[in-house]
Amino acid sequence: MEQAAASAGVGFRSERGPVLIGIMLSTALVAIDATVIATAVPSVVAELGGFSEFPWLFSVYLLAQAVTVPVYGKLADVFGRKPVMLVGIGLFLVGSILCGIAWSMGALIAFRAVQGLGAGAVQPMSMTIVGDLYSLEERAKVQGYIASVWGISSVVGPTLGGVFSEYVSWRWIFWVNIPLCLIAAATIGLRFTERLERRRPRIDYAGAGVLTVALTLLILGVLEGGQAWAWSSPQSIAVLAAGAVLLVLFVLIERRAADPVVPLRLLRNRLLVATNLVAACVGAVLMGLTSYVPTFVQVVLGTGPLVAGFALAALTLGWPISASQSGRVYLRLGFRATALIGAIVVAIGSALLLLLDESSSVPQVGAASFVIGLGMGFAAAPTLIAAQSAVRWQQRGVVTGTNMFFRSAGSAVGVAVFGAIVNATLGRSGVEGGHVAPEALTTAVHHVFIGTAVLAVAMLAAVLLMPRDRGGARAPAAETAEVAPG
Repeated sequence: MEQAAASAGVGFRSERGPVLIGIMLSTALVAIDATVIATAVPSVVAELGGFSEFPWLFSVYLLAQAVTVPVYGKLADVFGRKPVMLVGIGLFLVGSILCGIAWSMGALIAFRAVQGLGAGAVQPMSMTIVGDLYSLEERAKVQGYIASVWGISSVVGPTLGGVFSEYVSWRWIFWVNIPLCLIAAATIGLRFTERLERRRPRIDYAGAGVLTVALTLLILGVLEGGQAWAWSSPQSIAVLAAGAVLLVLFVLIERRAADPVVPLRLLRNRLLVATNLVAACVGAVLMGLTSYVPTFVQVVLGTGPLVAGFALAALTLGWPISASQSGRVYLRLGFRATALIGAIVVAIGSALLLLLDESSSVPQVGAASFVIGLGMGFAAAPTLIAAQSAVRWQQRGVVTGTNMFFRSAGSAVGVAVFGAIVNATLGRSGVEGGHVAPEALTTAVHHVFIGTAVLAVAMLAAVLLMPRDRGGARAPAAETAEVAPG
């Protein structure tokens, strides 16, 4: 069954409350550290040097996180969610300590990778444990809580980084994670209990290894294309081609594996394919907005960083509001109809972005971001829950991990594509004396907003691929997990 013992309510005072707090705290750590170093870059470079290498502080974290998500998802289905979650928190803790004592930019980049390896376990396990602990009716509200963590973290992260860098030391950006990791691990370790069907694990080491290397090369090629090397350069072609070849090899290995890392039959499931495509679009849209809305508000509209943060915060305000209410909608109308409403709202918000120019006001930017956030809550949460509800416990980790991977991959592709669009638009004329000309940036960001609108249409098309679910959403007829808080 879904839960061994039903607990009244989904609030923090229920029996499952401490576990939910531990999950939210773990999620906050991962989300904050994705952006916390953004405002600390000048301080880090001043002490360690290596200005040309600092983009890797972001790329390596995203890369390590993305490529390990599918593997962690499979391990969770074999060994359970709790040990994988604790290993992830442990890796994140070790990485944070090492980042705090880094003696060079190269060392800091390497230790950020360790953090990313931990984040790769924490992110999908948080969503998977929620799927195990909470019923279909409860899940949307809990997803709203977790979405609010991501939203708040996107604003708190850069602010926290700036405060530590200015008043203490940039190293405290990482050291502050130590007590938080210990609290999260203790809470989950002591209060979360799961009963597993003991079976002899058969680990597909070949598949896991080939998949990790293939995804590393492909995401590396996307992240660095147009940055470290030209898209048409031999390096770019070699990296992307090698990744593609290894991905084909991975498919061949999985066809013959007794217990594959990613069961290929799941990738032929229409619902799972559609929800993964939606996740990719969500990741790309989110990255486009978080990367360029604050820049637009600061440079074009002439405001400060704090005001720009509030403009983006409107996105993170709308998302948890709609995500927490989406359960009522999908229980009545079904997953597909709910996600369709969300995708249409995202498209409307993206159209509002296209109306922005240098004469626009900050409230206009915030309103468009808020509308997109509302749409995201109705699209992202129901599609993930639909994917989880389509499979049994033994496959839920893989399905959740795959969905999270597609969102991370969408973010990585979004970073590369939107960056290439902005760089191509600005060219040399848009940068004068090291400063970006506002008029040129207006045009460049407008092109990004056009890309966001295209992605919104792609998201709508992906939702339409989902099979129709007549009436309200329903859980599978049988569940094999027995999960209860201790």
